[in-house]
Amino acid sequence: MGQKRDYYEVLGVGRNATEEELKSAYRKLALKYHPDRNPGDKDAEEKFKEAAEAYEVLRDREKRSLYDQYGHAGLEGSGFSGFGGFEDIFSSFGDIFEEFFGFGGRSASRGRPQRGSDLRVDLSLTFQEAAFGTETEIEVTKRERCSACRGSGCEPGHGPELCRACGGSGQLSRSQGFFTIRSTCHVCRGAGQVITHPCTRCRGGGQETVRKRVAVKIPAGVDNGSRLRLSGEGEAGGPGGPPGDLYVFIHVQPHEFFERRESDLLCRVPISFVQAALGDTITVPTLNGTKPLEIPKGTQPGDVFTLPGEGIPSLRTRRRGDLIVQVDIRTPTQLSKRQEELLREFARLEKGKLSTRIKSMFKGETAR
Repeated sequence: MGQKRDYYEVLGVGRNATEEELKSAYRKLALKYHPDRNPGDKDAEEKFKEAAEAYEVLRDREKRSLYDQYGHAGLEGSGFSGFGGFEDIFSSFGDIFEEFFGFGGRSASRGRPQRGSDLRVDLSLTFQEAAFGTETEIEVTKRERCSACRGSGCEPGHGPELCRACGGSGQLSRSQGFFTIRSTCHVCRGAGQVITHPCTRCRGGGQETVRKRVAVKIPAGVDNGSRLRLSGEGEAGGPGGPPGDLYVFIHVQPHEFFERRESDLLCRVPISFVQAALGDTITVPTLNGTKPLEIPKGTQPGDVFTLPGEGIPSLRTRRRGDLIVQVDIRTPTQLSKRQEELLREFARLEKGKLSTRIKSMFKGETAR
């Protein structure tokens, strides 16, 4: 279909639409463009898929937040890349089709493998941990395959039986008006099988809630807002589907001395006006300890100096940025009598030079 349209425009709602407004808008479009009501109409099929994709993103708080901030590009790597076909749509939104068809409207069975949901955790790092990388563990509460029945839902020693209501197809057919609707079997709920001896641990669900510690390796150079994906560490899929992913959102604590600008570090270092005038070698803090910095004679307020390779490693190139030092020339506030005498003598000598420079500047202006 070319470039994707704005999801809010697709559903015909405002950007502040509530969950109920989103659901109502999608319900109308799904009914209007349902493939059984528009047989052979390719345009209706595309609009049916487009509306489903828009609703799938906007009804999910995390996906909606990413989309609101970054548009379609923000959904890359979120675990959602659209629907493969009608079966995926009917499987995901069966409850909605059941609402407006009365008893179901899916062309696919709930028993097909489904990918597990993605999870999100927020991780706070110190400035140094983000700069150099670290390894840590995070605790996650999630649904995993039942350890007793291995996800079958059956008590060990037993297995599922063929559903007699649908003959194992998982679907029931019924004609209504001008089209035929296939609904999910109300006995086996689309699985084609029924569990007569449910597992006592998971009560037949095939999954259990566990608390798990997951090892996370933080690469050097992550920044505030960086996101890491741990494949397969999300919720368990079912039945027989792959697990979702775990997304770790990074929050970096600010540093009291350094300011980060991409891979470079910035800092301000105070020096005396004597050091600025005569030059000096000072010691500057870095992330790797202190380093010497040469201050040349005649340094002016706001001058900057660079220490190459003392910044943050780049996530892409692994090359470290630079440390950019801006000098802050301090004026002394408490002078001894001898210091005042020397400064007054200096001022008398400087006054003549300054006067000569000012006259020279005015002569230049007059000449022009």
